[in-house]
Amino acid sequence: MEKFSMLTTTCVPLNVESVDTDQIIPARFLKTTNRAGFGVNLFRDWRYDPSGNPVPSFVLNNKAYGGQALVAGKNFGCGSSREHAAWAIADYGFRVVVSPLFADIFKGNALNNGVLPVQVSEAFVEAIFDEVKKNPSTTITVDLPEQKITINSARQSERFDINAFKKHCFINGYDDIDYLLSIKEKIELYERKQHVI
Repeated sequence: MEKFSMLTTTCVPLNVESVDTDQIIPARFLKTTNRAGFGVNLFRDWRYDPSGNPVPSFVLNNKAYGGQALVAGKNFGCGSSREHAAWAIADYGFRVVVSPLFADIFKGNALNNGVLPVQVSEAFVEAIFDEVKKNPSTTITVDLPEQKITINSARQSERFDINAFKKHCFINGYDDIDYLLSIKEKIELYERKQHVI
């Protein structure tokens, strides 16, 4: 997993509540267990009409917006527990999703797949939407060690929570297996001590 400590980026504002995993990646695209290639179908049914033409009004088709942060309304990632939703978001290039509320299973899947879910107040998300609407070049900075997100143009910040183990993994670029390998010597020492009579 790629290390994550601090990120300054522009945002893609998706001002929609209760975005479910079938909207993030429709079920018909779940025919592989390879994580690569899902990004092209992220929000497929919102991005394209039935003929495959881009829907101009959808935010991912608006060239004014871009960056590595998706900012969404509350209850993001609800619905079925498909891990492919996190895969699609990561494969598209998002490193962070900001929302006032995440579905628990999606949040876990995101953390396991290198996407940082930053849960903040509704007022703070609305402030991001307002700043980005005024200027699509608005940036946010996500400081993981300090657990703080800042709207740089407004100099407005808010703290967010994250599981301490997952924070350690993100900062060091570990998935769960990498973490175990990083403490291999400690594990082996413990095992040797257990076998001493």
